[in-house]
Amino acid sequence: MNPSTTGRQIPVVVLTGFLGSGKTTLLNHLLRRRAGNRIAVVVNDFGAVEIDAMTVAGQVGSTVSLGNGCLCCAVDASELDGYLERLSRPAARIDLIVIEASGLAEPQELVRMILTGDNPRTVYGGLVQVVDAAEFDATRERHPETDRHLAIADLVVLNKTDRVTPAEHERVLGVIGTLGPGAAVVSASYGRIDPGLLFDPAARPAEDEKIRQLSFEDLRADEGEDHTGEDAGEHAGEHAHHPHTGYESVSYDEPAAMDPRRLMAFLDSRPEGLYRVKGFVDFGAADPGNRYAVHAVGRFLRFYPEPWPRGTERRTQLVLIGSGIDSDALAKELTVCAVTGTEAATAPDESAMWGVLRYVRSEPAAEEAAGPA
Repeated sequence: MNPSTTGRQIPVVVLTGFLGSGKTTLLNHLLRRRAGNRIAVVVNDFGAVEIDAMTVAGQVGSTVSLGNGCLCCAVDASELDGYLERLSRPAARIDLIVIEASGLAEPQELVRMILTGDNPRTVYGGLVQVVDAAEFDATRERHPETDRHLAIADLVVLNKTDRVTPAEHERVLGVIGTLGPGAAVVSASYGRIDPGLLFDPAARPAEDEKIRQLSFEDLRADEGEDHTGEDAGEHAGEHAHHPHTGYESVSYDEPAAMDPRRLMAFLDSRPEGLYRVKGFVDFGAADPGNRYAVHAVGRFLRFYPEPWPRGTERRTQLVLIGSGIDSDALAKELTVCAVTGTEAATAPDESAMWGVLRYVRSEPAAEEAAGPA
């Protein structure tokens, strides 16, 4: 898979959590606060939603009204690959695909389907597990598989924290940290997380695209909406509080080449809470002909080598996103990975690239065997 020939890849995020945890509330918040990004949603393994209700509905099939867009009905969950292929066509101009699994779905199977797919226009964007803070213990008792789901999650959204005491909040956070030590954890009420956690930081819409979509998402806020029942309470809460941010980002821009061994040591031991790493890496003399697009979500890691574009300055540019991370410490660790002047004059050790190449996708069968890193 070569980004230079396939174009920008669209992250595919799996959104899961048991019934009542707040998945749909979180999804609705994401759709309302998408800041001009175009989102497609595969709902309950049975269809696709495109927030603008413009191109995708016509591509996928029959439609029914669903508040923020159209629900395009599918017949069989096995058609997921077909839907992802249609949703990722350049004409749809989608920035993010979210698979909202049913409350009783097995997220690991959905992740496997994405990782083993051969669509060059999509890339695994992470497993997001929504947890009800007020019902956490009861949910674990009714659904023991909760512990397994937390163990494989890339991002855990501890939702409904407004319904528990600060002490209970901290206790649940501690349990989640034990069950899913590799995941970033964000606390929220009414599913209000910062959408920046899920969107590709390197694929922001152009200003004219934001203006073109202004009428759909912003006029609703300007003209007002009719909110009743539970939605009214959530709407009032949104006026009282800004969306929960709960994450930090680190931008790293380095003209010097990176040492493969040191960078792999950093990536293989990336700290708890570091959710995403994305960008391009220059390995200098270790592979002078290629730059390496890197994509990491939780424990998943993949490199995509591609020839340096003509006229492009050779440098490493990375964006790191996480919850509860030490931004300064991460920047310093990355700086240590850079090749110094003395090292640059030394002949490269060919074996140093092995750690990188083991994360280069070769074929779907190898992907299935490898799974998340």
